[in-house]
Amino acid sequence: MSSKRGTIYRVKYWEIIADNLSKAGWRTIWIADAHRGDGKRFVVRADEKLTAFVELESAVRAAANCLD
Repeated sequence: MSSKRGTIYRVKYWEIIADNLSKAGWRTIWIADAHRGDGKRFVVRADEKLTAFVELESAVRAAANCLD
């Protein structure tokens, strides 16, 4: 997207909210979850978005190895 003044970058609302909370001294945490076939869920919490998904992937792989 561009305008006469230059390029306008699309920012997701959650990014704006997270930035505002951070500036106000709040700590942002990320929660990621995945549903299993047996009705249960994997849930992880982390300070960084990437870390949350890496932890989730690790938990899912570990559970899959236990089933083998």
